[in-house]
Amino acid sequence: MVSLDVGYESFLAPEMFFHPEFVNKDFVKPLEEVVDDAIQSCPVEYRIKLYNNIVLSGGSTLFKDFDVRLQTMLQKRINTRLDQFNAKAPGSEKATIEAKVSQNIVQRYAVWFGGSVLGSQEYFPQVCKSREQYAEFGPSICRHNAIFQQ
Repeated sequence: MVSLDVGYESFLAPEMFFHPEFVNKDFVKPLEEVVDDAIQSCPVEYRIKLYNNIVLSGGSTLFKDFDVRLQTMLQKRINTRLDQFNAKAPGSEKATIEAKVSQNIVQRYAVWFGGSVLGSQEYFPQVCKSREQYAEFGPSICRHNAIFQQ
């Protein structure tokens, strides 16, 4: 039996989401900025609803207080932007937006549930890529998706 002591390292794992430059100098965009940029790229009328309904999915989001940290960091970005906006419009009603990051009971397995549903569809064999196709065409084969006729 092999034993492994994990102490300080367990705190570094989630840091790669908020400080990606710790892992690779080519990646400098923290998760809260990625989320914010994605929401800001959506039509204006959907942004408040999106900020209020961020749902975590996948094993990497299960770190202790990951949701709290993401929500706090995202709220700071939003507040900074709103402070600048409110400063340009003195005398008007102050704009506010609340970020709400949620976890759910199936968070750990949500991706697998989605894959299971896709795999059980009758059209799945027609859209599935084989190992041989991947070996022949490489990763570029994943850029074509028969479901969307791309």
